[in-house]
Amino acid sequence: MSVSNQDIDPDSTTGVEDVTDGKEELIKHCEEMWKDMEECQNKLSLVGTETLTESNAQLSLLIMQMKCLTAELSQWQKETPEILPLNEEFLVSLGKEEFQKLRHDLELVLSTIQSKNEKLKEDLEREQLWLDEQQQVLESLMVLHSELKDQIVTVSESRIFNELKTKLHDIKEYKEKLLLALSEFLEDHFPLPDRNVKKKKKNTQESTIQLITLHEILEILINRLFDVPHDPYVKISDSFWPPYIELLLRNGIALRHPEDPTRIRLEAFHQ
Repeated sequence: MSVSNQDIDPDSTTGVEDVTDGKEELIKHCEEMWKDMEECQNKLSLVGTETLTESNAQLSLLIMQMKCLTAELSQWQKETPEILPLNEEFLVSLGKEEFQKLRHDLELVLSTIQSKNEKLKEDLEREQLWLDEQQQVLESLMVLHSELKDQIVTVSESRIFNELKTKLHDIKEYKEKLLLALSEFLEDHFPLPDRNVKKKKKNTQESTIQLITLHEILEILINRLFDVPHDPYVKISDSFWPPYIELLLRNGIALRHPEDPTRIRLEAFHQ
């Protein structure tokens, strides 16, 4: 096939006129074919419908479809397809027009993709910059954390030890002050009647017994309670002045053993 330069020029006036005439001719042929199809459809719609029986409805429906298809085939066999009068110049003009449309559409798609690629590239560069900054911050924080961890371990151990040592010293001093104040209070308000008291034994012999102060009794009970917590009871000896024992029992400071009344213990106020 040989085509002159004037025929394939997209800007040629003759090519544009040929394309316009070709379109009109195609539209005219399509309208004629559509009219023929409408006439066939109308003829088919005029055919009476058969009532489907309930017992063999599917078979009746298939028979009707076969009749419709047979009639349509017969109609198509009667008609002779018409060949559109398309010449070489018309085909060339139509092809050039389609290629121009396709080229325009592809240029639009290319422009859109390029714009999206540019935006994605900018977003990627911005995200990469942010990632680098965050990585630097993380590395700095890791170094700082390592330094602070070593420093905290060293400082906290010595600080805790010094704080505990100071608290222990303060508690000991406070304990000594409390014991001294308690001793002075008991000596002032609960003195012994006499240092020596005569007590008759079973053999009616007299002996001298050294009584201990109320402070000493409380100290014995306290030491027993903390040294032997599972058995805090103390045997009442002859050195315990009975009025002091009665005073402790009546005021709930001491308790008797439930099975042995000769043994007492200090009430566990700290629990």
